[in-house]
Amino acid sequence: MAAVDMLPEGCIANMVSLTTPRDACRLAVVASMFKSAAESDAVWERFLPPDYKEIITRAVDVPAPPGPSSSSFPFASKKQLFLWLSEHPLLIENGTKSFSLERSSGRRCYMLAARSLTIVWGDTPSYWRWISLPGSRFSEVAELVDVCWFEIRGKINTSMLSPDTTYAAFFVFKSTAGAYGFEYQPAEVAVGISGGESKTQSVFLHPEGGQRLRNQIVPRHIGVFRRGFGIGNRWRSRALAEQGRESELNGESNRKYPKRRGDGWLEIELGEYFNQGGEDKELEMSVLEVEGGGWKSGLIVQGIEIRPKAVDN
Repeated sequence: MAAVDMLPEGCIANMVSLTTPRDACRLAVVASMFKSAAESDAVWERFLPPDYKEIITRAVDVPAPPGPSSSSFPFASKKQLFLWLSEHPLLIENGTKSFSLERSSGRRCYMLAARSLTIVWGDTPSYWRWISLPGSRFSEVAELVDVCWFEIRGKINTSMLSPDTTYAAFFVFKSTAGAYGFEYQPAEVAVGISGGESKTQSVFLHPEGGQRLRNQIVPRHIGVFRRGFGIGNRWRSRALAEQGRESELNGESNRKYPKRRGDGWLEIELGEYFNQGGEDKELEMSVLEVEGGGWKSGLIVQGIEIRPKAVDN
């Protein structure tokens, strides 16, 4: 430690900047000799994306954070800016996307709003409607009214992502009390480069879909005139339930189910992609249920989030 004490602060700051944001915070706490360097703008400038200033200029609104700040730059330090971006997703591109930083690594995270996704029949009010919902980071979300063809796709340029990073895409949504049509029929999801190969997998969008299959529960729909509750759909529900139970008996029970996020929304992983960096390609994500033929209703779509799959501790 004595040798380190003799190093100029700029040299120490350069060494700290070669670590991670998490390591810099730890060093500032455990070693007083690192505190000043670990909190310097020189260090946290390295943790911010090179184009962070341009990203901020594209923001819809940047509320001033608490604490002293200048009128030209509403953050007292680069560390404060970094921490703010890791806790407050920044709305960009007219509010159709959000940008944030992964707190421990500084890697980029994005969410594509429902308005930036391609939703088949999304502009037909009898199939989908656009509403405002408290708790959503976007001004509008898409509510599924009633469709038999459920198809949602989103794209993001790989140049927007952090290099040398494995990303995972997540479909972020809510399920209303009256939701139906997703209990027994899984959706097909995929992530891959547009025009190239992508890995497809089956997931359940209903939080209790897998449990209902295991318990062999078939709903009793009332009424024969409402779409999704007619005689044909009752028969289809039983057929899909039998199909699901048969799949489980054949060892095909490794499907994924939604998980509840800290913000109260549900999410389901669509797949992952390793971004090598230096490429200009379109990463495409999809959520489809077009095989069952049954009517579906009751999902509220906030968007698709793309964030690092795993971060070193």
